[in-house]
Amino acid sequence: MKFRNVTPVVLAAAIALSTAACGGGGGGTPSQPSGDGGKSFEFWSFSGINQKASVDDYQKQNPGVQIKLTEVGSSVETAQALTTALAGGKVPDLVLIQGDDLPKFVQQPQNFYDLRQLGADKIKGDYLDWVMSASTAKGGEIIGIPTDVGGMAVAYRTDLFKEAGLPTDREEVGKLWPTWDAFIETGKKYTAKTGKAFVDNAATSVFYQAVNQGPQKYYDPSGNVVYSTSPQVKMAFDLAIKAAQAGITAKQSSFSEGWSAGMGKGQFAVISAPSWMLGAIRRNAPDTKGKWDVATIPGGAGNWGGSYLAIPKGAKNAKAAWDYITKTQSPQGQLGHFVDSGSLPTTPSVYKDAQLTGLKDEFFSGAPIGTVYTNSLLGLKPFYIGPDSSAIGQELQNAITNVEQGKGDPAKAWDSALANVKTAIGK
Repeated sequence: MKFRNVTPVVLAAAIALSTAACGGGGGGTPSQPSGDGGKSFEFWSFSGINQKASVDDYQKQNPGVQIKLTEVGSSVETAQALTTALAGGKVPDLVLIQGDDLPKFVQQPQNFYDLRQLGADKIKGDYLDWVMSASTAKGGEIIGIPTDVGGMAVAYRTDLFKEAGLPTDREEVGKLWPTWDAFIETGKKYTAKTGKAFVDNAATSVFYQAVNQGPQKYYDPSGNVVYSTSPQVKMAFDLAIKAAQAGITAKQSSFSEGWSAGMGKGQFAVISAPSWMLGAIRRNAPDTKGKWDVATIPGGAGNWGGSYLAIPKGAKNAKAAWDYITKTQSPQGQLGHFVDSGSLPTTPSVYKDAQLTGLKDEFFSGAPIGTVYTNSLLGLKPFYIGPDSSAIGQELQNAITNVEQGKGDPAKAWDSALANVKTAIGK
């Protein structure tokens, strides 16, 4: 999940990748490699989540199946490439869609297999109701099976906290920031003591966390656009501007090269981390094992992230794709993914499983990540995600980043953001 604008060059690259992914290989027709009895299929995913590991594991467990995996780009780029592919009629057999990008596809269920036809009715009860409802169209069609939810927490460097004279015990650290204002004040103390940045950036580590913690975000429960009048959105935006102006951020946009490098170099001590972010920290900063820990997010609860597997209507090997979904996204399959990679299950039946509750991550100083992240989902009141949620969020984050980078006027940032959103979505 990469939160950034998509330039024409990047979009063109994504579309080129999508076109290339449609081409057959080794004598097979598009989306149907030859000689395997229809067991193999093409799979589009977004990058940065190590999807290859899951694919490799599935292929080992299912000899004779070949999966042609294409990591199209960011989650936004993958959704855009899918839109282009659907219009052109050349699609993969399976595609991963990030939660914020899903609603616009749910509004066009005719472009996807209704997974009830393949057996989704029999397994939909395995998943959190509010997660499953997001992939269910008005007519009852189910177009996606959830792969994970994010939960919320804060990853922090214990060594850097110690140098700054701050507590390092995760319980004590959580008490430093019961609110986002307290989080910013803690950042000021850290930066004043060390002369270094406290947190990676304001857009994702402050705004995107706070805005995801309320019962209403960019839409009301009836599907009406309310981003410009929502108290939750304005509060989260103001908090992020406050953090940007406080001089506590490293000004490194999430998933950028500078962000990845800075993580390993200790250029910031804190990063807001849903469960899937832990894998990014491990990959980008492998030499920091044991120097991180995980504490409660300000506000205590919330969710950032979550994706769905869908089968486009033009898929040639839908049954093979469905087999992949059912085997990898069963409750035990999701539990296994969590143990291996930290992807938080959407299947509540495993939330009390000893493999989850007892899991301690040594990379993160033995943090009990299973309980930390499932606790962050308790009492969560899910909000409505609309077809333009991704675009709205992107423009709001862009305005925050402009202020953080010294390119925007803090006093005019909100109005500028609203104007840009209106231009982007027409309302």
